[in-house]
Amino acid sequence: MKFRNLHLQLCLATALAAAACSTAAQEKIRIAGNFAADHSSSVAVEKVFRAELAKLSGNKLDVDIFPAMQLGGAKENVDAVRSGTLFMTWVGAAFLSRIVPELESVSLPFLFPSREAAFKVMDGPVGQLLDQKLADKGFVSLGWMELGARHLTNSKRPIKSMAEMKGLKIRLQPNEAHLATFRALGVNAIAMDVKELYSALEQGVLDGQENPYSIIVANRYGEVQKFVSNTGHFFDFIAVVANRKQFEAMKPEQQKAIRGAMAAAIASQRSLAAELDAKALAELRKKMQYDALTPQAIDEMRKASAPVVDQVKKRAGAELVDRVLAEVAKVR
Repeated sequence: MKFRNLHLQLCLATALAAAACSTAAQEKIRIAGNFAADHSSSVAVEKVFRAELAKLSGNKLDVDIFPAMQLGGAKENVDAVRSGTLFMTWVGAAFLSRIVPELESVSLPFLFPSREAAFKVMDGPVGQLLDQKLADKGFVSLGWMELGARHLTNSKRPIKSMAEMKGLKIRLQPNEAHLATFRALGVNAIAMDVKELYSALEQGVLDGQENPYSIIVANRYGEVQKFVSNTGHFFDFIAVVANRKQFEAMKPEQQKAIRGAMAAAIASQRSLAAELDAKALAELRKKMQYDALTPQAIDEMRKASAPVVDQVKKRAGAELVDRVLAEVAKVR
């Protein structure tokens, strides 16, 4: 009996030791984002990235995922990755432009004719150049998800022309190209982090905002806005970035697993984003007044905002902006 008890104790100790070794062998990384948990980017990170990382690393890498501003807003997440207190974030590219102004080169108004054209440019030489600019500032770029075409909403009046935008207080991302574009359109443009936006709209501090349809739905802006128009003034990207120093300190096989897992997540997200964009618009049209702008109205906005290109050239570099424009011309 004593021998049997001793045997059981030894087996239990062995099992516990094996479990401890397994846990110790598994490294954990942390990634945070400001998008809602049901946004396509958050879904891709939670479902695809997590599963692929486990598979590609042989269960040696695990991930803690914090969507929906659990670890702060977009600016806080970017600063945390840069300082090394957070390993990785997925964030609207505009929130990196204050550190890497070259990102403004792909934020020009009315630049991309379609999402397909946008990704042909970002997946090519232009994206590689921007990846290097990010690396110079302490980030590792792991790819670009779709944030999407941005559209205007407001609580004051229907927008069918540029004249009807004049004087509206509109929240924009902290991107100088975005802000300059809306000022050129006669708007009182105000930079604000997304975490403050809903309450500002609800309290009437702002008249409106601009976002892809999917974000407008996910963040429930339709509850505090009456009108939506298909302005499509920018096509926006979600940057996935990690702390460069920490990433490069990892074993090559770990780096490969992270890159491979995120590539799978990005492919999944882009496909899902395109599908959800149409569904989001249909949902918004049930709750808000939708006004479609004519091609003539869009062209008027394009002409009014054209001087923004020269402004961006001063910040991002004329050579890079010209390269972006040339690549877009190839895919039109």
